[in-house]
Amino acid sequence: MSGQINVFGVRHLSPMGAWQLRAYLDELQPEVLLIEGIDDATPLIADMTRKETKPPIAILAYTDSLPVRTIVTPLARYSPEFQAISWAKEHGADAQFFDLPSECFLGLLDAEYELREKARAALLAKPDEEEEAAEKANPDSSEVAAELDEPKISLYHQVAVAAGETDFETYWERQFEHNTSGGSYRGGTLEFGQAVRELEEDRPRWRAENLIREAYMRRRIEETIAAGTAPEKIVAVVGAFHATALSPDLPPMTDDELASLRRRASKLTLMPYSYFKLSSQSGYGAGNHAPAYFELMWDALNEGNVRGLSHRYLSSVAQHLRKAGTHRSTAEVIESVRLAETLSALKDGLAPTLSDLRDAAITLLGHGELTTVKEALVRVDVGTEIGELPEGVSQTSIQADFQRELKRLKLDKYKTTVEQPLDLDLRENRQAKSEEAAYLDLNRSSLFHRLRMLEVPFAKWTGVRQDSTTWAERWIMQWTPESEIALVEAVLEGETILLATAFRFNARLEKCATIADAAHLVHDACQCGMIEAMDQARSRLQELAVVTSDFVAIAEAAFELMQVVRYGNVRRFDPEPLLPLLEELFVEGSLSLFAAANCDDNAAGPLLEAIDKLNRVGLEFSELVDESLWNDKLQQLADADDRNPLLSGYACAILLERGLIPNEALSREVSRRLSPGVPADLGAGWFEGLAQRNRYALLARQTLWEQLADYVASLDDEQFTRALVFLRRAFSSFVPRERRQICENLGEHWGLNKDQTAELLEAPLSEAEEEKLSDLNDFDFGDF
Repeated sequence: MSGQINVFGVRHLSPMGAWQLRAYLDELQPEVLLIEGIDDATPLIADMTRKETKPPIAILAYTDSLPVRTIVTPLARYSPEFQAISWAKEHGADAQFFDLPSECFLGLLDAEYELREKARAALLAKPDEEEEAAEKANPDSSEVAAELDEPKISLYHQVAVAAGETDFETYWERQFEHNTSGGSYRGGTLEFGQAVRELEEDRPRWRAENLIREAYMRRRIEETIAAGTAPEKIVAVVGAFHATALSPDLPPMTDDELASLRRRASKLTLMPYSYFKLSSQSGYGAGNHAPAYFELMWDALNEGNVRGLSHRYLSSVAQHLRKAGTHRSTAEVIESVRLAETLSALKDGLAPTLSDLRDAAITLLGHGELTTVKEALVRVDVGTEIGELPEGVSQTSIQADFQRELKRLKLDKYKTTVEQPLDLDLRENRQAKSEEAAYLDLNRSSLFHRLRMLEVPFAKWTGVRQDSTTWAERWIMQWTPESEIALVEAVLEGETILLATAFRFNARLEKCATIADAAHLVHDACQCGMIEAMDQARSRLQELAVVTSDFVAIAEAAFELMQVVRYGNVRRFDPEPLLPLLEELFVEGSLSLFAAANCDDNAAGPLLEAIDKLNRVGLEFSELVDESLWNDKLQQLADADDRNPLLSGYACAILLERGLIPNEALSREVSRRLSPGVPADLGAGWFEGLAQRNRYALLARQTLWEQLADYVASLDDEQFTRALVFLRRAFSSFVPRERRQICENLGEHWGLNKDQTAELLEAPLSEAEEEKLSDLNDFDFGDF
């Protein structure tokens, strides 16, 4: 390299680093600032330093083809990199990012994924005796496999432990964030970076990536000097780890080496970020546990009142406690500050660290209980800050479309990190002055369902509504950086939300193999307000219905179509084309019921739900579908002895609910099903199905409980044990009041009055009864 430039090593989210860096720049007055960051993101700097831009923000690089890979570089107001570009703008200096271009980073990321997948496959495919030979044949793969199985302790954690701290965050804060002496930070980070590099030797893959990046940075330094800037007028702002690697004694990357790097075509955008996301990306260089706390530190540094940070932090905790209804006095805050300073002094610290402040808050403000102050600590440590970008800044077309939709549908206030419920009424507002206003909530619902299809986590549908209500929806709104990333990734499928949703819909339609899946797509298209897509899904559903006899799938499809048809007027589409298909599915389901009921108990569960769904379709559209056919098939199943008894009992319960079984007929069927000598699997299983619905009608039939009691009394020990499996399931969903009524019915059968029955129910168990109950609890019901 041509000459030694000025290098300032930092931690990427360090208030003291940012503060001392600005002082260093004021002193040197450089002409060019080279900042660690994706090289091709330099054109974004102009937007990052606009007056309307409010950190935290992030640079997002993403591949323009599948599989999607992304790289996120977050920046807070107190990030040294953000302060570097801000200083450059204020002083007319040239600021540039000079790390590897995004396409190279994404290429390295692609290679990393492939290597890890090969390692996992090798671990799964190789028998133990072949592992050693496989490792010799592919050492890189074996190294990755070893890292997957036994992740090594972080280099930074090793440094913290060696210094007597329990974690790296506390170590860094105590050693670097509290010393305001000029030059202390820069000198300390150079020594720290060199120490970590010496520990890096046993991580060859990680070391190799860093060497590539550093060679590229040296290349960019050479280019800057060659362009006419004197070395002493250049300042490089990099992570402390890289600071000593920018020496002119080390060679820059050559043209051939640069050309040999793997690449993935990429695009770049800026996105708002959040303190919550920064806190979840803890670790050196990625984030920190307490971004709001370090914002307080940044403010204290700029106010020249670092010692006041402890007072501000603990006062804020007390304020949040008071707002939540827990009073804490000023005296307790003062004592908390004293305790934090004492804890710091025990470690020879210049000021309390966040760990010291938290311990003091728990001890004195929480009176020793973390739960008392936990929520207040989260608010003061992490906060709810979310960044902002000027309208139209560095956005993809789908981001711009999303912003337009937020404004059009008056949803801007919901783009926050705080969860907010939103209730929608999809009906036309007849008092509105325009069509747009009249259908505001309906259009909101369509947008939310499109985002749901695209898996953009902005609006979460709770599904809360009354069964008879088709016009009400409840959503939980929350914006996160993950929402932005998912939105950006969706641009690969379409330039707008509607186009991307249509692309996703068509991809699902091509893979659709069952009528249930096709019916779900009809429902989705309806909710998304995509009528053309709904017609495509209906056609696919008709094709599949011709060759399908699966009762569960048919019932699911019919139920989904019922939901769609019920939306008709509310969703502003004509449901008439769906009605013949619904009628056809109902007939096919009715005809396939009896054959499907020839199954074991494991398969009976889904069939119960399917029977209920098809029955609800029949009740909802009794004038459209052939209900007499459905009733006949239910009766055939209810009478059958060669079908699953649980399903036969359930069919009987539905007929009873529909008023199609007289009392005398029910008594005869109960007597037949619960006769002494009927195997436990059949008798108790049938009763379990019968008890699934219409509880009040069953509770009122005294003869039913008499027959059940006589049946259970007739069982031997082995049969009783088997019957208990079904009976326990049958009664598990009964509420206490219903169980008491059953016991009173049985008490009457045994000649006991209600008071005697209640006394027996509430009496404590004897030792012998406890022992028998324990034996039953230990019994393995898995075989039944």
